[in-house]
Amino acid sequence: MLELFPHGFEERDEADGVELAAYTDGAGEERLWKAFGGATGTDVAAGWEERWRDFHRPVRIGELWVGPPWETPPAGAIAVSIDPGRAFGTGGHATTRLCLELVLELGRGSLLDVGCGSGVIAIAAAKVGFAPVSALDVDPVAVETTRRNAAENGAAVEALLADATDGGLPAAEVAVANIALEPIERLAPLLDCRLLVASGYLESERPRVSGFEPVERRAAEGWAADLFERATQ
Repeated sequence: MLELFPHGFEERDEADGVELAAYTDGAGEERLWKAFGGATGTDVAAGWEERWRDFHRPVRIGELWVGPPWETPPAGAIAVSIDPGRAFGTGGHATTRLCLELVLELGRGSLLDVGCGSGVIAIAAAKVGFAPVSALDVDPVAVETTRRNAAENGAAVEALLADATDGGLPAAEVAVANIALEPIERLAPLLDCRLLVASGYLESERPRVSGFEPVERRAAEGWAADLFERATQ
């Protein structure tokens, strides 16, 4: 589905399995048939452009409340209001929640969010006291979305357009990479950090992170996140 519809599709749990749906045209439906050997097409209802809002629900992670701007945070919570726009990351996905759980338990210092998407992790880190906080992504839409969300939240986050695998990354006490298994394994040797929070892969997968030793693992809904510490010489 990612190859067929890189701009996005819906995933919905049903009683008899998982339903995947893409908003497309006749040509897209034909590609679905060829890839999967069958598909069901229906005309979309009016207002389909806003349906994604139904899936953007607030979550609570310790002292943090992460939710969309049209929801009201509870009193006393550290609120992070995220409008993802066309970038990945609402705070509701298990990998994001697991990363934030691990980050909240770390000592405060500088932080680098690699593959920042909508900026939710970087913004949350800045609001709980990490500084300075940098966020980077190879997608200009993600960088612009992070900048906008950071400004809306009053969070001091420097968002940069960069390919992390090219090297030259900002040094930080903590690096967070909520991306995918293979990119994390390629990225690790390029990081200048003491602690690495990694996620974006399944619980059954174990990243081989060169130069780091595993410290802690969290899992939820079939996904996992790991805390690594740089290996001592």
